[in-house]
Amino acid sequence: MTPSPSPTSSLPGIALGGAALGNLFAPVAEADAQGLLHTAWADGCRHFDTAPHYGHGLSEHRLGHALRGQPRDGFVLSSKVGRVLTPSAQVPREQHGYVDGLPFVQHWDFSAAGIRRSVEDSLQRLGLARLDTAYLHDIDATTQGAHAPQVLRQVLDEALPALRQLQREGLVGAIGLGVNDHQIVLDVLRHADLDTLLLAGRYTLLDHSALPALLPECQRRGVRVALGGLFNSGLLATGTRQGTPTFNYAPAAQAWVARTAHIEDLCDAHGVPLRAAALQFARAHPAVHTLVLGARHVDEWHDGLAMLRHPIPAVFWAALRRAGLLPEEAPTP
Repeated sequence: MTPSPSPTSSLPGIALGGAALGNLFAPVAEADAQGLLHTAWADGCRHFDTAPHYGHGLSEHRLGHALRGQPRDGFVLSSKVGRVLTPSAQVPREQHGYVDGLPFVQHWDFSAAGIRRSVEDSLQRLGLARLDTAYLHDIDATTQGAHAPQVLRQVLDEALPALRQLQREGLVGAIGLGVNDHQIVLDVLRHADLDTLLLAGRYTLLDHSALPALLPECQRRGVRVALGGLFNSGLLATGTRQGTPTFNYAPAAQAWVARTAHIEDLCDAHGVPLRAAALQFARAHPAVHTLVLGARHVDEWHDGLAMLRHPIPAVFWAALRRAGLLPEEAPTP
């Protein structure tokens, strides 16, 4: 089964990411969440990404509420598998960075039965009959720790075959990985085929680690690539001149701060907002099919769209290369 075709959209190649809709780090009021979703739809967005992890089902619940009244073939919806949620009356206010989520706790389950349950539970929360894309979530060594080799084996032996079966049944369309690490994708591709990939933070204006091997391999094999984490969790959004810069959800190492400061200086010299450079750089690689824009409220969403449209002169990209801030082989707009 091939990936579902994208519906007509006035924002092709742009998806709204649903992590903030799960109350990542701070609550988002229900009215604000629905306002953001309705605004994105009105702006022409027809691609939405979520996960059980995001607010322990809250993000899926909110997306389902907003999308159920729309024609099902009129949008693309992706969610993730590998974490199963169970109800609990004693959940803490904060779990895994999400606050005031739904009353569930999560546990890993990459078994065939766990994958089926994960998909079916997501469909229940969404109130929909299929996912257009199902991503195996966070199977990398950083997340899984000492269990990573066993997780990879189970992904190959059980999880991916289970997703292919669900694909044949029509419950999911495309299948792939949703990860923050490029190496685990290469490890999986040595043994299995994927339809798609959601890669967060590993191909950005700062971090080019997916460029040498992974993106060319995806092109060669026809794996459609969506990019998330386009601001590396903050550093490329706020820059170095205010607050405490973050990179990968932690205080940024000095090397990343210094590199970003150098980029900021060149942005200033050419009249280019840092956020515009970050988004437009990520979109320029031919392997990239979709950019996932995370937004907490309408203003952030509209800022992202404005940054994608902001004119950037070719001399700016040339200046970044001369300064050693971009690899020679990295495509630019």
